[in-house]
This record gives sequence, C-alpha cells and structure tokens, in this order.
Amino acid sequence: MHTVTLIPGDGIGPEVTAAACEVIAAAGVAINWERVTAGAAAIDEFGTPLPQPVLASIAKNKVALKGPLTTPVAGGFPSVNVSLRKKLDLYCNLRPVQSLAGIKTRYENIDLVIIRENTEGLYGGAEFPVGPDGAVASRSITRAASRRIAEFAFEYAVQRGRKKITAVHKANILKKTDGLFLACCREVARAYPDIAYGEMIVDNLCLQLVQDPHQFDVLVLPNLYGDIVSDLCSGFVGGLGLVPGANIGRECSIFEAVHGSAPDLAGKNQANPTALILSAALMLEQLGEKEAAGRIRQAVERVLKEGTRLTPDLGGRATTAQYTEALCKALQKT
Repeated sequence: MHTVTLIPGDGIGPEVTAAACEVIAAAGVAINWERVTAGAAAIDEFGTPLPQPVLASIAKNKVALKGPLTTPVAGGFPSVNVSLRKKLDLYCNLRPVQSLAGIKTRYENIDLVIIRENTEGLYGGAEFPVGPDGAVASRSITRAASRRIAEFAFEYAVQRGRKKITAVHKANILKKTDGLFLACCREVARAYPDIAYGEMIVDNLCLQLVQDPHQFDVLVLPNLYGDIVSDLCSGFVGGLGLVPGANIGRECSIFEAVHGSAPDLAGKNQANPTALILSAALMLEQLGEKEAAGRIRQAVERVLKEGTRLTPDLGGRATTAQYTEALCKALQKT
C-alpha cells in the first residue's frame, strides 16, 4: 500500500479530490491518504495558509495529490502553490496536453508536453515600490536551475520516446537572463544528439502554436513563459478542466489540476474532476502503478466519448458524483 499526502484544497477542491480518490480505489490501487489542510481553509485553524504539518507530510511521503488552492489577486496571502514549489524545491512543472476522445475542439490529435522551470524568474516575488507611482519586480535566472530543467526535458524525451525539444526564450531582448537559460539548454542538448533541438522566441511561439501546434513536441521554458504557454496549450484540447499537472523535485512531487478553486461552484456537485483525475494518473505512474494509470485514462476517454454523464462545463447535466460513478463503472470494463 502507498502512503500519499492529500491536500483537499479550497472551493471545489474537496469535491474533485474526493472524486479522484474514488476513481483510484476503483482502479484497484490501495492508498493510505494522509490528509492535511492548506490554503484559505488552513488560516482559521493554523493562522497561515501553509502550515508546517503540510510540508512535513509531503517531505515524509514524497508524493502528494493536491486540490486547487485559492490565491488572492493583488493582495492577501502569498500563493501557496508558489510557496510549496520553493520550499520543497519542486523545480519542474510538467503539463502533458493531449486531445481526448469525445472532446471536440478546432484542433485534433494534439500531443504536446510543456516543461516549465518552476522555482525562479519573476515568480520569486521580489517586488518593491519606486516612489508613489511606480513599482519594480526583479527576475533571477541561474545556471543551476536552467541546466536541471533542460536535463529533465531531455531525459523525459528519451524515456517517453519523444523526438524534438524546443527551448523557448526572449533572449533577443533579455540577453543576460534568457541568454543564460538558452546557453544552458544548448549545453545540455549537445549530450543528446538523437533528440532534435530547436529554439524559438516566445512571442513567435505563441503565433506558431495557434497556427500549427502539431509542429511541436516538447517545450522547455522559463517560469513565466511556461505558465502562460501551458494555459494557452490547454485551450487546444478543451480547457484547464481537462489537463493534468505535476510539480516534480528530486525528493518530492505534487500532482495537481491546473485550474483554479472555482468558489462559485463549491458545494454544488457540478465541478468537473477530470483534470485532477488525470493528474492522479500521472501520480500513479510515478508510484509504479502504470497499468492502473492507463486504465484510468481509458475510462476517462470512454465516458467522455459516450457523452451521457458529463458535467455542465462539458455540455452535460451530470453531477460530479454521477460523472465519477460513470468513470468507476467504465474502469470495470477496461
């Protein structure tokens, strides 16, 4: 039996994490869930959105499944997501973006992987005012962080049979910071001659993605660009509610959906748990449960394709519970 930290999250988080746990159990994987509280839900109890027991649990168990957490805009407490990545050194944000059967979009047969450096850049949060009418944010790029995200990308490509990596940058303007990131990617690429390597300026990448996303395979990007581009790519396959995510470090990993906490839907039994369920499948792969992970993906595609038990965001009328029940039944057929 595996022991995994479970962070239910805010808003719809408890509903979608409960659905993911139910699907994992239906796939036949036994997990001892160590439940901890973070985010807005933790403030009343602990006085902080990121209590020490959360960090201790993840450090002990090495793997966590996390529901979405609320991040206040332009004020309030710091992002718990960013804090977790920095404190646990979860240096890689991994977002596979794949078309799903039954989901109709203007793009077909999408199969992209976005690998985003997760610990530095503008997400360091170093900001300060300049007089009464200005503010400055500083951005740090290091050789160590750039090399290890590039190494992760190339190792991922080798292990998954990927053929091409594109390093994304703005080194024509940010010559020192993005220049360093690009130099590290080039250094690492020389050690992997069997993987095609290319580079693209981030604004041109966005244009090229919209015109023809099939020309890309694996994208490796600094933090901010990766955040923006991964959401853009999610639009190719139906949105953030259908795309899994993982934050990976050398010691620990957290698997999570990439969408927000949707407080307006909380408690209404209408949330779509697909993204977290697919994130849980990524987690099961890391735990060595590859067969169960594959069956969960098959079940998701079967239910989406049948189209009779879909949540409102997918054009259906099913509740979260009904959609989850349909997935569990589909697992019995895979």
